[in-house]
Order: sequence, then C-alpha cells, then structure tokens
Amino acid sequence: MRISTQKPRIDNIDMATFNVEKINESIIRLDCDDSGAVMDLSEAFTFFVTGYKFMPSYRNKLWDGKIRLYDARRRTLPYGLLYKSLQFISERGYEVKLDPSLKPENVHSKEELLDFVKSLDIRSKSKTIEPRDYQVEAFIRSVSQQRSIVISPTGSGKSLIIYMLIRYFLAHNQTRALIIVPTTSLVEQMKKDFADYSSHDSTFDAEGMIHQIYSGKEKHDFAANVVITTWQSAIKCGKGWFTQYGMVIGDEAHLFKAKSLNTIMGNLVNAQYRIGTTGTLDGSQCNELVLIGNFGPIHKVITTKNLIDNDTLADLNIQCIVLKHDDVLRKAVAKMDYQSEIATIVEHPNRNQFISKLALTQKGNTLVIFNLVKKHGVPLYNMIKEMADEGKKIFYVSGEISATERETIREITESEDGAVIVASAGTFSTGINIKNLHNVIFAAPTKSQIRVLQTIGRGLRKSDSGQGTIIYDISDNLSWRKRKNYTMKHAQERIGIYTREGFKHRIYEIDMKL
Repeated sequence: MRISTQKPRIDNIDMATFNVEKINESIIRLDCDDSGAVMDLSEAFTFFVTGYKFMPSYRNKLWDGKIRLYDARRRTLPYGLLYKSLQFISERGYEVKLDPSLKPENVHSKEELLDFVKSLDIRSKSKTIEPRDYQVEAFIRSVSQQRSIVISPTGSGKSLIIYMLIRYFLAHNQTRALIIVPTTSLVEQMKKDFADYSSHDSTFDAEGMIHQIYSGKEKHDFAANVVITTWQSAIKCGKGWFTQYGMVIGDEAHLFKAKSLNTIMGNLVNAQYRIGTTGTLDGSQCNELVLIGNFGPIHKVITTKNLIDNDTLADLNIQCIVLKHDDVLRKAVAKMDYQSEIATIVEHPNRNQFISKLALTQKGNTLVIFNLVKKHGVPLYNMIKEMADEGKKIFYVSGEISATERETIREITESEDGAVIVASAGTFSTGINIKNLHNVIFAAPTKSQIRVLQTIGRGLRKSDSGQGTIIYDISDNLSWRKRKNYTMKHAQERIGIYTREGFKHRIYEIDMKL
C-alpha cells in the first residue's frame, strides 16, 4: 500500500472565532462555537493553587487543587485578564471579534493629566511638596489604562499616588470611590494622610468628603464621596451596596487573591477604575493572574534599591544573626513538625532574653516583630518592659489594640527617640507608616517574601536625623546531622531575597545555650 506524504489542505478550514464582549466592569464573556478552542482557553487559565497538596479539601479528594479563571460553562473571565486572553487567542491562531466597549477611551492627554497634578496644592506638614517622577508616572498610567496594579515599595509614597487618583476621579465623575485597606489602622492612617495632603486646598475637605467604615462605623447612611474601609467590613455590606462605586483602589493588593476579596471585586460591577497598589507580589503565577483579573496589568514603578540609592529612603544594613543551639535541643527538634519547632523557638527563655537586650541597647526607635500573640508577643513584651530602664517608652501592639490607640502609638513614636514597639506581624508588617524608626528586629521566623519586604519597609522612611536603618534578622540553627530544621531553611530563603533585592547584608553566628 502506498502512503501519501502530501500534507492535507487546510485552506478551507474555518478557524475558531471568539466573540469577546463586556458583561460588566468585573466580567467579560469569551464565547466560541468550537468546543476544542473553549477547552484550550480554559486550560490556559487553569492553575494549581500554591500549597494545594496540604489543603484538607484536596487530601479528602473533594477538590483537584486547581483554580479555573475561565468559566467554560458560562464562558466568562475576570475583566482584568482581557489582554492576556487576547494574547493567547492570537498566539493560538484563533480569530477574535472584540466588543468596541472594551476599548478604553483616553479622555485626557498626558499634558492635561500633568496640569491636573500641578493644580493640586499638595502639602506635607503644611509644606508644599511635588510628587516624584515615578509617582506622577504611576498616576498617569493608572488613569489612562483605568486598570492597573501599581508595584511601588514601602516608603515610596503609595498613599500620595492614591490621593492623586482619588482627586482625579472626583473631579471627573459623579459616583463614589472606594478604598479598601487590610487593617483598621490603615483606615485611620489613610484619612490622616489625605487631610495632610489637602490641608491648604479649599476644594477638598477630608473630614466631610471621606467616610470610614470598620467595626462600629455606619455602612449605609453617609454623604461622603470617598469611602475607606477594611475588606472585613466591606464583605458584610451586601451585594447591592457595591454598585454605587465607580472606582475601587485596593491598597496592599497582593491580598486580593483571597476568596472574600475576590467576591468584593466581583460585586463592584460599575467600578470602571480599578487600581491595586502593593510593594511586592509573591511570585506565584496563579496568584499573579488572579490579581491581574481583579485589577489589570502590572506596572512596577521603582525598586527599594533605587529609592535607597537616590537617597529617598534611609540607608539599609541587614544583620543576619544565626543562633546556634546545643546538641540536646537539636536532637529534640529533629523529631518535631513545623509547628512544634516554632513553639520551641519562641518559648526559648535565653532566646527571648537575647532579643530583649538587643532591643533595649539600640540607638533610636526599635520595632520588634512577632507572630504568635500569647506564646511570644505578650511574654516578650513583659520581659522587655521588666528589663527596661525607668522612663523608657515600651509599647505593645496586636490585633486587640484599637485602631485609635495604634494610631496614637505611631504618632508618639514619631516624636520619640529610644522607644521600643513590640508588635505583631499582622498589625505592623503591612502598611503602617512610621517616619522615625531606626531598627527592626525579626523576632519570629518567616519565609514570606511579601512579609519580609514589607516589614523591612517599616524602617526605611528617612528620619529627621538622617540615621540609617538596621534590620536584625534572627534565625535558629537547630539542624541535626543531615537534617536541616524548617526555620533554618526559611532563613536561607530570606537571605536569597536580600541578595536578589541588592540589599547589604552580613551573617553572624552566636552560640545560644539553655
């Protein structure tokens, strides 16, 4: 039998066509009659969730560990993934018919937007300030694209970028703007920042134009056009409550991969402007696409290293202190799981005494960060307080401390020299702005890139004295023979982050005895 080697003719085969249309400001529909093409698109936007193998629903075989961003049954995709989906369709050689309403209109030119920024009488502590070039660039890009994730590190002035965006939106739109932040402290701080920026601007009254929503605050009966809230409070407001907003700004946008925040973004069906701001992302492709779906394309405006080099942020010196423990403890830890190892470390009396002495002997103000409140935070605070000289200011901050009290502590610290703040990572690693912080001590292990960089950022704002920032990264070498302990592995990952970011760091080993 003779086998033909001639290629089949495909001239007359119709390529699959995706009809792409807008459902609302949250969702788009990508419809196609070709089921193979639909499956192809679905697979392209299907990913394993980070850590899925350890989740009960996967272990109990109730879930396959995957997140599917394209709903093949409804043929829908988060709006922010429009350009990613068009790129995929083009690469696969499929045809596309695009709804004209999906093409954003550039209402104002770059020159007009620059003039708008110049028209704002922006102040800081009553002194006139000019936004930095990268802040203006982030503003222009966000307004022009209407959807964006602005990656700007801690200390780079994200709140000013947000303020300019809000002012632009209010000047050109009749609907309300919603700002979502992760903590009640940030609700208070954001409003104070806006009041500071607009202190000499008669066209913007922060007290009357901003409404705050968190525990105990009114959610429905208010007149203000700007709402600042935590996502924990917003999720309780009901689906219809979100339709009044034409703009949403998600501060600390890396958190918006969580289910509740995805629900909130899905409910904001009329929010044409969607801007997320964050210092860093965690590197997960799945999480990154979820965030892009909620907000839009990623735009990195500047790095922490650039800000240090151009003297915008304080000089940074990281001292990695490795505590070497004795063989008795090493053998015991070798048989422990992760949680047991953490408990052993944070309850180690000599370790906590070392941290207390370190905190009390530093020049300037010092922030001590912990993770576990009852097991570590409270005992550490008590030990530092007992060891401190009379009159030295020692503060404690965790979730149970009210937002007003946290803000008071922050303000006191900015006028102090020699205070110690013992704070939980949940309250002080994210977003809190202290301009007079000189030392940060990592008292508890972590491997999260986001938490590491944000915690470092707490101390990078330049103080009036010009003093640099020292980060004390404390880790514990409890390895036994060939087995490396969990938290030592995490320490190596943190050192890898410092290397990648170009931060100066040195490693010191200290013997730690029981």
